[in-house]
Amino acid sequence: MRFIHLFLVGYFILALGIGLALWRTGVLSHVAPIWIGVGALVAIGVGIMLSVSSGKPTVSKEVQL
Repeated sequence: MRFIHLFLVGYFILALGIGLALWRTGVLSHVAPIWIGVGALVAIGVGIMLSVSSGKPTVSKEVQL
């Protein structure tokens, strides 16, 4: 598994842990379901952007004419 995949898996495990902690403490019962969905989409987007930006860039050869 590449580093980018490990980073993304770790990020989702962290987000899941935070979500479970908020649910267990009862915080999520005071928040409207639409905002929970919006927050989840934002967390997924941020995780994807962070994992892509942390990946190694590929270097291609430049062709001289």
